[in-house]
Amino acid sequence: MTELTKLTLTEARARLAAREITASELTTAYLSAIETANPAINAYVAVTADRALEMAKRSDERLARGEGGALEGIPLGVKDLFATEGVHTQACSHILDGFKPPYESTVTANLWADGAVMLGKLNMDEFAMGSSNETSYYGNVVNPWRREGSTEALVPGGSSGGSAAAVAAFMCAGATATDTGGSIRQPAALTGTVGMKPTYGRCSRWGVVAYASSLDQAGPITRTLRDNAIMMRSMASVDAKDTTSVDLPVPDYEAAIGRSVKGLRIGIPAEYRVDGLPAEIDALWQQGIDWLKAAGAEIVEISLPHTKYALPAYYIVAPAEASSNLARYDGVRYGLRVPGEDIADMYENTRAAGFGSEVKRRILIGTYVLSAGYYDAYYLRAQKVRTLIKRDFDEAFNAGVDAILTPATPDAAFAPGAFSGDPVQMYLNDVFTVTVNMAGLPGLAVPAGLNSAGLPLGLQLIGRPFGEETLYTLGNVIEEAAGRFEPGKWW
Repeated sequence: MTELTKLTLTEARARLAAREITASELTTAYLSAIETANPAINAYVAVTADRALEMAKRSDERLARGEGGALEGIPLGVKDLFATEGVHTQACSHILDGFKPPYESTVTANLWADGAVMLGKLNMDEFAMGSSNETSYYGNVVNPWRREGSTEALVPGGSSGGSAAAVAAFMCAGATATDTGGSIRQPAALTGTVGMKPTYGRCSRWGVVAYASSLDQAGPITRTLRDNAIMMRSMASVDAKDTTSVDLPVPDYEAAIGRSVKGLRIGIPAEYRVDGLPAEIDALWQQGIDWLKAAGAEIVEISLPHTKYALPAYYIVAPAEASSNLARYDGVRYGLRVPGEDIADMYENTRAAGFGSEVKRRILIGTYVLSAGYYDAYYLRAQKVRTLIKRDFDEAFNAGVDAILTPATPDAAFAPGAFSGDPVQMYLNDVFTVTVNMAGLPGLAVPAGLNSAGLPLGLQLIGRPFGEETLYTLGNVIEEAAGRFEPGKWW
């Protein structure tokens, strides 16, 4: 029965609708796969087996009545950043020990309304702060991929490492994820999966644990582009509880797949040819250019001159917002509480014990750049740089560019601990992705090839605001040319 887990979301949906399989059978197969793989991969921090089987049973009843929703009976994993009513929601942090919210995030509520089944909560970097899934209180996630001929463990990327690893290892049909500076696209690229970071405001942030509120955005990670488009349509919505969500109709993203790309203008930014870019990444980028050109797209060289300032500006803006957002965790109302002599002492003790070292580092940076003597020098200047980054993209799109093609990551998956002594080197993993969040644009990571060691590499497509359909159309060209990849099973 575990072969059912090899079905794509699209294939499973068709077989469920045709009554060839039941949601209960499919869910049981995934729960069995989790039982086998999770001890080795550590993608799930909580498995909701009983709830999943109950949801699947209800899906079967609806399918029997011909009332199935868009995701009826499809088993999904949920990143631990999304509030799930009555279920473990801790942003993989010790400070939220035992927290089970009495409410549901809008994104997950949308998925359940469309008939999806919740398998459990997925591991992630603590409070979404990390690029390798090594900062989780529950231990690091292991990438299902290994270098050819090697048994060395590799990271799956972060912060949505559990989501990407679970999808790549056939432990769910798709997964929710979030992206603040690359946390959907980078792990998708490192695990050979498809990750969409939609336009800021396309998905509600209500019920998603906040990291940096002006940058955070929810999106799906799946095995194929079509799966991604199907899931994206269910996740997106306007929401009165999130004033940053946008009241625009949600398109049928799936319909965009297979459209002609003839005449679309694809920008290639000179500034993304960074020093030290591995030859394999550069070659992959050129391969992507050739595929799009062969499909009829027009390739144009463009300039995004403020790109070089994006990473330092991001690592001022994001920690500043984090220091404000994380001030609510004090041990008073929920989560961990470490007693002290007085309330101030209790706050200090709780935060010292509850937050991990990377979270503490970012809170300290954020508090520093917001402090009276440094606000103008750092935070205000970073916001001005952010405006210039957005203007660069606006000028490219106004000049007729429909989308931009870049690498998704500066290299393939690396070993845990590779950057443990140098946080700045770790931050450089986001060099190609942070600009998209700073400008609020959609970005899509598509698997595009394997490196010489047999590890997956991804390409990134950046679109106009609310231009996700164009990205799915272009991504389809890359996916069809590159083919699909899956890791060899070792777990």
